[in-house]
Amino acid sequence: MDLALTEAQTAVHREVGALARSFGWDYWRRKDQKAEYPTEFVGAFARAGWLGLAIPESYGGAGLGIVEAALMLEAVCASGAGLSGASPIHFAVFPPLPIIRYGSAALRERILPGIAAGTLSLAFGVTEPNAGTDTSRIETTARRGGAGWVVTGRKIWTSNAKHSQKILLLARTTPFVASAPRKLDGLTLFVADLDPAAVTLREIDKLGRAALGRAAAYARERVVFNRPIGQNQAIAHPLALAWAKLEGAWALTLRAAWLFDQGQPCGAEANAAKVLAAEAGFEATDAALQTFGGFGYAKEFDIERLWREVRLYKIAPVSQQMALNYLAERVLELPKSY
Repeated sequence: MDLALTEAQTAVHREVGALARSFGWDYWRRKDQKAEYPTEFVGAFARAGWLGLAIPESYGGAGLGIVEAALMLEAVCASGAGLSGASPIHFAVFPPLPIIRYGSAALRERILPGIAAGTLSLAFGVTEPNAGTDTSRIETTARRGGAGWVVTGRKIWTSNAKHSQKILLLARTTPFVASAPRKLDGLTLFVADLDPAAVTLREIDKLGRAALGRAAAYARERVVFNRPIGQNQAIAHPLALAWAKLEGAWALTLRAAWLFDQGQPCGAEANAAKVLAAEAGFEATDAALQTFGGFGYAKEFDIERLWREVRLYKIAPVSQQMALNYLAERVLELPKSY
């Protein structure tokens, strides 16, 4: 693997970063305070063609890979948008991948052009109240009814549901059998209409790499005892260590993305990158908050939003513990623990 980015990949990062930075800190502060969806931000990315980055050109996309997608989302986060900006953009990249890889030509034609154009948004429904991280135990069922399927069940943390017209939905088409050697058999992905007349949607009131740069700038400018606080190793070293850990997590993330694009196994690298990135991201924002001191809690400095948001990555899209289980079993060949 050549870790050097191509000219085209560098251009992706540069151009996305410029577009994302055109939405300043004030924009994200207002969205956070009002708990509003960043409609204008997503619209700008749709008009620029970025939502179709990983969708094949034959369906209106750019036909690029997951390396480019990672570069795009890193640039979004680093602009100050954080998870608030990256989350709605990533729904145009990752949830459509099963459709791109396994969907029929008719399904691709029906769904992918709209996602690429920004006129159709796709939610993702897997987690259930009684299943948690044990996906094999989901209770949502799908049975044939007439010319289609009838789906019955409940989902929770259905990402992007409020702003989507379609949902990528995981359901059981055969009953769960505890003694079966492959407990995930019988699970099927459906692309379904997210019709308010057929489903009940309830919004959950929840806690809602940009932080490190902001903290470093503050440490250079903030003067206490007649010297910049960044001159003190108690401030400088945690920020430097956070940078080092972020760089390591980012390198492994790119490796996992490259392996995926090459069609090679990447489960170990992807899970390891997830674990390291979630830890490094939280440590970086926590070090940033500590650097700002009491001002770190003030919304006007934006660090508290980034600190709140990045904590989610220790839980989603899969918990740290489940990612470590994968590594323990698949890489270290240790006995299954759950």
